[in-house]
Amino acid sequence: MTIRLPEKWTRFLVRQPESGMGYQRVDVRLANNRKIKDVVVFNAEEIELPDDCGQCEIEEMRIHDS
Repeated sequence: MTIRLPEKWTRFLVRQPESGMGYQRVDVRLANNRKIKDVVVFNAEEIELPDDCGQCEIEEMRIHDS
């Protein structure tokens, strides 16, 4: 499921290096403490999360280490 990131995370990602042209790979921790690794974010604005995470708030985000 693709969801639009809150402005807070867009500002964070704009200051981070891209993983490829127009995208970044990140690790996130959700409000329910679930951790998801190697998630794709497009143009620092849209994130691909599993369908069951669409309503969860992101608590922490960092660039994925390869």
